[in-house]
Amino acid sequence: MSAAPITHGRVLRIALPIVLSNATVPLLGAVDTAVVGQLGQAAPIGAVGIGAVVLTSIYWVFGFLRMGTTGLTAQARGAGDGAEVAALLSRALLIGVGGGLLLILLQPLLFAGAFRLSPASAEVEGLARQYMAIRIWSAPAAIAAYGINGWLIGQERTRAVLILQLSTNGLNILLSVAFVLGLGWGVPGVATATALAEASGLALGLWLCRDAFRDTAWRDRARVLDPARLRVMAQVNVDIMLRTVLLLSIFVSFQFWGAGFGDVTLAANQVLMQFVNVAAFALDGFAFATEALVGQAFGAGRIGELRQGIRVASVWGLGMAALLGLAYAVAGPGIVALMTTAPEVRAEAAVFLPWVVAAPLIGLPSWMLDGIFVGATRSRDMRNMTVLAVALYFAAAWPMTEAFGNHGLWAALTVSWLLRAVTLAWRYPALERAAAR
Repeated sequence: MSAAPITHGRVLRIALPIVLSNATVPLLGAVDTAVVGQLGQAAPIGAVGIGAVVLTSIYWVFGFLRMGTTGLTAQARGAGDGAEVAALLSRALLIGVGGGLLLILLQPLLFAGAFRLSPASAEVEGLARQYMAIRIWSAPAAIAAYGINGWLIGQERTRAVLILQLSTNGLNILLSVAFVLGLGWGVPGVATATALAEASGLALGLWLCRDAFRDTAWRDRARVLDPARLRVMAQVNVDIMLRTVLLLSIFVSFQFWGAGFGDVTLAANQVLMQFVNVAAFALDGFAFATEALVGQAFGAGRIGELRQGIRVASVWGLGMAALLGLAYAVAGPGIVALMTTAPEVRAEAAVFLPWVVAAPLIGLPSWMLDGIFVGATRSRDMRNMTVLAVALYFAAAWPMTEAFGNHGLWAALTVSWLLRAVTLAWRYPALERAAAR
């Protein structure tokens, strides 16, 4: 199968819709934080922060579905196997809906375990439980959407991803404002808005994938449930799931360690984490472009195209990272002021703002390397290198936090990105050797 040349224009056509769509994800978190921030209290901000991070962490255990589906779909497309592309969508949807239903059944155990680890105050915990008990009902839709997004990205259909994200998150923002500021529902209003938006997102996603349902392979039981193909998908997905759980342990520990410094520091960290999320999601646009391009080149065995895709996407990622860091340095204090009216939270956030100014450039190499390894479905390397990086992170995080408090916590998070980049770069030559075979 011939492929279009990898040019700056092609990379931007893939990446820019993802940059825009991904930016709406942390923008949603920022709006939710800002909406409850208008209540003038630290507890609702912390509750939405902890509730969202717990559920997002639980959901993102299934993040393998997005990443694995992207790599496998891109490789099938690169190999010219259209029937397998359609069948991969069915497999992803079955896993997504089934996983979401399982989470609904297990919610009492999951919530109890999460709050056993959290040192948050009783007020914050009570509000967070209200948030989670409502939002968990949209888990099947939220997780199935991972598979839909991965399937679309693997085919370079990133404009469809943009439409899906803008519609879902736009509705979420409108409903959050209406339910909290209009109807006065408080924290439960934020959760209800998110649950309704996630359900609508699944419906729209299925419509955007309608072309796949014209190919009978999507309902070919023998192909969809083919043992050999299922084993490949299972191996990739299990490796990525384990890697995801390990990475989530970093962010959950960050949230919980921050809670130990008090409600004000917890709220300030929640506000600042929105800056990090914006950077990570925006720069993931170029990482996702790398996933699609590397996957297609890997499936076709074209090393030159693989390298060119990495080079071009990385150049644009570096430029975007520099712009984000500059924007945070200039506009950061004003953005914090918009997100919360609590003066003590504003003052605390200002102390730690320099960490998020540096985050885009420091985090970029690890995020780009993630995209390279996802596209090549080198999931075992991703798993093994993450084990090493996370072990080193926790070895450093505890003494740094004990010695320097919340500054040590932010330093440890920064070190985690550097460790991920170094360990994956060490395994990159093996990736090229596998593509050449």
